[in-house]
Amino acid sequence: MFMLYAIALGFLCGFALRGRPDGLGTLHFRWAGAAFAGLAAQVVLFAPPVTAAIGDVGALVYVASSAVVLAVVVRNIALPGLPIVAVGAAANLAAIVANGGWMPASASALASLGETLGDGYSNSRVLASPALAPLTDVFALPRWLPFANVFSVGDVLIGLGVAVAIVAAMRAEGVTVDPVSVTATHQSAG
Repeated sequence: MFMLYAIALGFLCGFALRGRPDGLGTLHFRWAGAAFAGLAAQVVLFAPPVTAAIGDVGALVYVASSAVVLAVVVRNIALPGLPIVAVGAAANLAAIVANGGWMPASASALASLGETLGDGYSNSRVLASPALAPLTDVFALPRWLPFANVFSVGDVLIGLGVAVAIVAAMRAEGVTVDPVSVTATHQSAG
């Protein structure tokens, strides 16, 4: 849910900089279907009936779907904000792979939210000594915020990149990616 705040921030900054939401319609994102498939796999993965049945196979599905989304981000790297998203997504994927397919969540970060990890598949696990610990979910949004959850440095970078992409698109007259040279053209709306 951290991403909802990043999207809201992007829109607020876009409006503050005199951007227009219709600029988002000019954004041409390659392989969007693959990104939606990867994200949809994760949504289905966390549905209660699926979590009960899938067990530890969920870790493989989670890694594979995260890798697909990262590949789509890299394919669109020329779009404003996407290089930041790519670094964040790569950091998250590195932490997940290094920890056997789960993103370690800090016990203290979870405790600050009054939460624990439940039964069934979760993309998170509390580990005593996680690999790549600084890249794991060591932070928590304030408990009083709606949808408060734990998050990582990678999540912050992904959120920042998404906010930058929204602002750039809202201020752009046209943002396109040339499929041959993979270069972006961007004209400011002023």
